[in-house]
Amino acid sequence: MMYLLYVIAGLGAGIVTGLAGLSAAVVITPILVSLCGWASYDAVTVALASDVLASLLSAYTYYRNRNIDLKRGGLVTITAFLGTVVGSYCGFLFSQKNPDGLGYLSMLTTISLGVKFLFKPVTGGHDAQSGSGPSARKTALAMLMGCGIGWVCGFTGSGGGILMLTVFTIFLGYNLKVAVGTSTMIMSLVALTGAVSHISMGAQIFPLPMILVVISCLIGALVSARFANRCEIRKLNHVVGVVLMILGAVTILIKIL
Repeated sequence: MMYLLYVIAGLGAGIVTGLAGLSAAVVITPILVSLCGWASYDAVTVALASDVLASLLSAYTYYRNRNIDLKRGGLVTITAFLGTVVGSYCGFLFSQKNPDGLGYLSMLTTISLGVKFLFKPVTGGHDAQSGSGPSARKTALAMLMGCGIGWVCGFTGSGGGILMLTVFTIFLGYNLKVAVGTSTMIMSLVALTGAVSHISMGAQIFPLPMILVVISCLIGALVSARFANRCEIRKLNHVVGVVLMILGAVTILIKIL
């Protein structure tokens, strides 16, 4: 049963990563903490490790469909990298005082993301090849926010994807698919940085569970990213919103009961 939960966690994480560019931690961390009894810092480490390849594979799929802004995405990646290193250290200190804190934060984040997608879908914006791209001022603002997002991702292992999505849709004005594609590209490096930082600070690694979660996450990301690039945008928002709200509610109930 425990190994089945690892596979389910990985598949679910891959699906939300490929569909909406979300961090794998919004699925993996709640399941490992609530259902498998993991320490939150160790669970976040597995989530970040799963995020690396799943986000990279998703990003490649979006790139093939011309739904990534490499130039501005690369600039935001630099500042997000710096924020992630600091956030990972802060997360380590927090986990020592409140071992279950990161898990509960991830569960609440999952529900809030679901509400956002379901009731406020992102349907407008321009594509990556648009001639009227964001101004230099907006790009600089996105880089500054990228640093803060990196901190959040390093601290909780989640939230980075939806925050990146907000930056690219609201501040840079991209449509949902370009925002998701660019977000997954950035999250692959952010997740790698966070995973290495967590491991270097003493996170406990369980090889077989991690392998199961990572492989399952890759499969889910591949299938869902292909679906997302062919799916109507409003429908995509609603599907992800419902899944996240149910997931967040169920994991919190299980933890409480």
